[in-house]
Amino acid sequence: MSLAAAPPPPLDFARRLDGYAGPAMPRRADPVSLQVMVGVTMGTTWSLRFDNPRMLPRDDVRAAVEGALGRVVAQMSHWEPDSDISRFNRAPAGSRHRLPAEFAAVVACALHWAQASGGALDPTVAPLVACWGFGPQAAAAAPDEAALADAAARVGWQGLAFDASDASILQPGDLCLDLSGIAKGFAVDHGVEALCALGLRDLLFEIGGELRGVGRRPSGTPWQVQVDAGAPLALSVPLADMAVATSGDRWQVREAEGRRWSHSIDPRSGRPVGPSLGSVTVVHPHCMEADALATVLMVLGPDEGPRFAEQHRIAALFSRRAGEGREWHASPAWEAHT
Repeated sequence: MSLAAAPPPPLDFARRLDGYAGPAMPRRADPVSLQVMVGVTMGTTWSLRFDNPRMLPRDDVRAAVEGALGRVVAQMSHWEPDSDISRFNRAPAGSRHRLPAEFAAVVACALHWAQASGGALDPTVAPLVACWGFGPQAAAAAPDEAALADAAARVGWQGLAFDASDASILQPGDLCLDLSGIAKGFAVDHGVEALCALGLRDLLFEIGGELRGVGRRPSGTPWQVQVDAGAPLALSVPLADMAVATSGDRWQVREAEGRRWSHSIDPRSGRPVGPSLGSVTVVHPHCMEADALATVLMVLGPDEGPRFAEQHRIAALFSRRAGEGREWHASPAWEAHT
């Protein structure tokens, strides 16, 4: 009779009310070097599971994570009035601004996918987001057509005139950057970089349900993450040097005057995305890219999104509403990965 241990179950990020579960606590069979750490950032939580064979002081590990996350907040949080992004949003027309390296990397990624997707991702969408009741300047009621037209006139990623040679962008006047559709994914990557700089080589880092796995568990198996408890195509995803991000309409919604809508705004139409697509999950080597692409595919919708994913070889799982239930569509790259 074989006494070999069964493979560890995947971490479940699909069952908490906000869509994700917290980190699994260490099991009796786990080595003492496999450690867990949690914290709060960006209005959500972060969690870390890491193999610590050299027993680095936990305070050093926490300081590395919080230092990385603090840089992202100081540069890119539109909730912080003194952040770099907030100062840019208040800057006079015609001014050009040199960006810190981290900020510039996120802007470059956002603009790349803005162009590739025909504007489905737009880092200047903030006025429309506010119109629909989200973000730091959220309106209290559903917008009328005049308010939407005014907001749409202040949206347009082409106006940023980003210069990659010196990492600078132009403030053309009354343009408001909002990187919330991508900055959290970058924060995951930035936190992982800080942890690897400490010499950690095997870890799973998560912020608000967006994750990146590096190396493997002490057992040698890949980190496994459950991304959708109801999906028949792949209950869990291996994250061996990969990241995963999800965009969907389960988490931030508004209701007014008998209407219900999510925080996913289509910059092209100025309106929330339709209800037929419930969520999109993307797997990519970098969480920033996964975060951006999940947003792009959610906005593109249940028909255009899968075509875009196939064209760009994106590993994506689409959850569509079908009557009272759901159905799933996996891109070829998703099926190859899982």
